Amino acid sequence: MGMMAVSASFCPVISSSPFSWSSLIPSKRNLLGSVVSNPTSHGKLVISCSSSENGSAPDPMNISRQPQISSMSSFGISITESGKSSYKWQRVLLKVSGEALAGDQMQNIDPKITMAIAREVASVTRLGIEVAIVVGGGNIFRGSSWAGSSGLDRSSADYIGMLATVMNAIFLQATMDSIGIPTRVQTAFRMSEVAEPYIRRRAVRHLEKGRVVIFAAGTGNPFFTTDTAAALRCAEINAEVVLKATNVHGVYDDDPRHNPDARLLETLTYHEVTSKDLSVMDMTAITLCQENNIPVVVFNLNKPGNISRAIKGERVGTLIEGKWNSTVGN
Repeated sequence: MGMMAVSASFCPVISSSPFSWSSLIPSKRNLLGSVVSNPTSHGKLVISCSSSENGSAPDPMNISRQPQISSMSSFGISITESGKSSYKWQRVLLKVSGEALAGDQMQNIDPKITMAIAREVASVTRLGIEVAIVVGGGNIFRGSSWAGSSGLDRSSADYIGMLATVMNAIFLQATMDSIGIPTRVQTAFRMSEVAEPYIRRRAVRHLEKGRVVIFAAGTGNPFFTTDTAAALRCAEINAEVVLKATNVHGVYDDDPRHNPDARLLETLTYHEVTSKDLSVMDMTAITLCQENNIPVVVFNLNKPGNISRAIKGERVGTLIEGKWNSTVGN
């Protein structure tokens, strides 16, 4: 209803009669309000009154009993009671080869390919799935191919290849930023003017905040491929799967470019990959995944929707995992 303030300066001082403030204030049963003692009122007694149709007064000293309505929307995210999205993978590492970024090979980087990657990654990050990316550099420079040329040793050639991955990472970051995806690039060696240095805890924090993290410069060491870097970063940030995006539909029992009867293998084990010498990842990378029980999904980057389906955990391409039965014949 309102507020009545009784100031002590307007009240006469009566000392000869037994006077009590309680005589002026109705009992709590009859007053639809409450007396609030405010230490900042400088001697004033403030009486807060309210009305109620059913005759019951709210308890101002126990506001938490009243239900609070949040104005925050759900942003369209499918969340379970535990606070996580209801998809197979919650944190994934996407490995994009340099050759895949080149598209039709007419140029080093195809903007249509980077935009397609960005849009599909955006569609899954809005679902609450955390995405990290490792990019290759073979579309610009492949160290193993140039080693020995003009006196170029393998270590120097590999370092040049690492710089090529940084170029791809910055290009992909710019594409993602252009459509509103917060993205950070972290490099294995310091290039502070263009990217953050790789710090595991910072990378994990970026992912927890919904940002995409692109890891560039491989492992920072020569003689290691970006596939090995993908397996290593996946283990470090506790991602649940390595998604290897390539220009083929998955792993075949033979080279499909030379054998039209080659069969696509839906499932494989780590042991079969190593024993059959299947060209999926290098042995260091596949062994690292095996030792840390990290599944690997190999799929075609160029088929629309494949990236989002793979990230969501849907069956696409070839799944390499220790506990799955394979279709490879002995």
